[in-house]
Amino acid sequence: MKPTHEREEPMFTLISGGTVYAPEKLGRRDLLIAGGVIARIAERIELPAEFKPRVIRAKGKIVTPGMVDLHVHLLGGGGEAGPWSRTPEITLSKIVCAGVTTVVGLLGTDDVSRRPETLLAKAMQLEQEGISAWIYTGSYQLPPPTITGSVRKDIALIPKVVGVGEIAVSDHRSSQPSFDELCRIAAEARVGGMLGGKAGLVHLHMGAGPRGLEPIRRMVKETEIPIGQFLPTHVNRTRELMEDAVAFAAMGGHIDITATGRGLSFRPTSVEAVRSALEAGVPIERITLSSDSNGSMPIFDPQGRVVRLGVGEIQCLFEDWQSLTAAGIPLEESLKVVTANPARRVGLFERKGSLAVGKDADLLILDRHGDLDSVFAMGRLMLSRGELRVKGTFEE
Repeated sequence: MKPTHEREEPMFTLISGGTVYAPEKLGRRDLLIAGGVIARIAERIELPAEFKPRVIRAKGKIVTPGMVDLHVHLLGGGGEAGPWSRTPEITLSKIVCAGVTTVVGLLGTDDVSRRPETLLAKAMQLEQEGISAWIYTGSYQLPPPTITGSVRKDIALIPKVVGVGEIAVSDHRSSQPSFDELCRIAAEARVGGMLGGKAGLVHLHMGAGPRGLEPIRRMVKETEIPIGQFLPTHVNRTRELMEDAVAFAAMGGHIDITATGRGLSFRPTSVEAVRSALEAGVPIERITLSSDSNGSMPIFDPQGRVVRLGVGEIQCLFEDWQSLTAAGIPLEESLKVVTANPARRVGLFERKGSLAVGKDADLLILDRHGDLDSVFAMGRLMLSRGELRVKGTFEE
């Protein structure tokens, strides 16, 4: 049975005359969607009348891949100030209106009232409602909560599990893991990824503690686990941590910067962080940007008490990407940090993160001002000319 919110989609959709960034600039092109995949990209596509395609004229507009957000608290997060401070679950409409077509969900501080099994069910719900969703097993804590009892088994055997995270490091909310514990989890993720044909990513929440990225650098230096297995996030939390992250990237590592668009107190801002990394010689392919959506944004006093609490917004990912472009970073480069790069990091680039024949038809149409006009997710028109066409099952 189809969900009641689903509309019947035509088999063929022709997007004509838009300027296509794949994310590399292809110029003015037509793009044909057949079912849920991209069937052709060419200077001109003409279809027989019997195909009865839906035609969307995109002259003067920009066509890009849908955004890939690799750090979303699908179930909400928080709880650091008690049950009242638990943040809400994300909804389909919030994701679509942010131009995001692929999410990777995770647990944070709270693995008591939220569990990996529930996170998996939420990802399955979102996919049935219309977008693509995967998850990490685990949480801030070690030993990590899992579905099968093993990080290795979760990644190897559960299709939607692409790695482990977000494991908290250099943070007073972490379980203060030992070096050996971190190595063991990283090894589990690596082998699970190998067995399951997955990324096996080790996604690390970075706090503001004085150790910074030292535990990760030590794992790279003292074990055989390659540096590409690790992805530290929130690296723009402080200027000292950002400098540490740039040094880690210079070793060959990848870094994930958190969007700061709506008052998040991180310094440097996401735009400053990306620019500083690029100016230091970090290749843009080693940089990703994520929203931390629906996670709590607590501010603590010196005694560790919460004095202010906010919540991450997925819309900040799109807004901060716009700010990157406004700051002078070329469109085809700024797009990489929210499309191709995150898709590669979580092992989904075969299907996601760029516009190419055979890939999922996840794409955005932007108006001449760079604002969101339309969203396609797996070939479905989710948002058209700024109007939401598909909502979640229980959204009014």
